[in-house]
Amino acid sequence: MSNADLRGNRPLSPHLQIYKPILTMVMSILHRITGAALYFGTILLAWWLIAAAAGPAYFDFVNEIYGSFLGRLILFGFTWALVHHMLGGFRHFIWDMGAGFGEGARNWLSKATIAGSVSLTLILWVIGYAVR
Repeated sequence: MSNADLRGNRPLSPHLQIYKPILTMVMSILHRITGAALYFGTILLAWWLIAAAAGPAYFDFVNEIYGSFLGRLILFGFTWALVHHMLGGFRHFIWDMGAGFGEGARNWLSKATIAGSVSLTLILWVIGYAVR
């Protein structure tokens, strides 16, 4: 039989209190959060499409909800989550190709993802209001 000590003299795995949050770790967490948020946003998109198929009265009702301040705020967040998740996917694609593993490149890609997602979201909304 083994002489393993099963009572507690084993090393413990590092936990969250030990790790210092770095940008790439935060970006990984944000990528997962935005992926989960996209499920909710897809339900909103499906509801809008169902309302369009259901008739003009119900479509106007859903558009009124989406046109409110809270509705637009949620749609803005959905747009940001969609763009951020897409750019995070591009970042992972670059890594899959074997590039961008240096510390400087990782941080640059993370910062570019943040700046790009905010910028593209604002540009999309400005274009949306301009076309409207």
